[in-house]
Amino acid sequence: MSLNRNEKATVVADVAAQAAKSQTLALAEYRGLTVAQMDALRKQAREKGVYLHVLKNTLARRAVAGTSFEVAGDHMVGPLIYGFSEDAVAAAKILADFAKGNDKLVLKAGAYNGKVLDSEGIKALASIPSKDVLLSQLAGLLMSPMARTARVLAALAEKRGEGAAEPAAA
Repeated sequence: MSLNRNEKATVVADVAAQAAKSQTLALAEYRGLTVAQMDALRKQAREKGVYLHVLKNTLARRAVAGTSFEVAGDHMVGPLIYGFSEDAVAAAKILADFAKGNDKLVLKAGAYNGKVLDSEGIKALASIPSKDVLLSQLAGLLMSPMARTARVLAALAEKRGEGAAEPAAA
């Protein structure tokens, strides 16, 4: 069933709003996926805050016109599912992880920071840890020197305590 002009304008506005607040666009061909598989993919995307939709390519091109995702316009051909995410790696990670377990989902292209990414670029982006993981790793690195210093000071205090206790016992 085709959309009328008002419905198309609504879709373009909705996608343009998502593109305006997103950092990453990932495109994948979904030909051959069952409805159950698509539902599972959409559920994972919702849980991670990824806007994941099947769109008409002409409407998608209109929606991303004037944004940093416009560079991916040449890759918007065929039956594609579009993933937009505010987190730089979330859309790529969702599609790449799902593609690992399902050979029917084929990563095609994407865009990040005004640059076009091929399928290998999407996989590379997906391999980057998420923002939360990176922040926890940074916190661990910052705490490591303090923890080591505390252990050294505790060991020195313990050693001095043992040395003082021996003469008193003698």
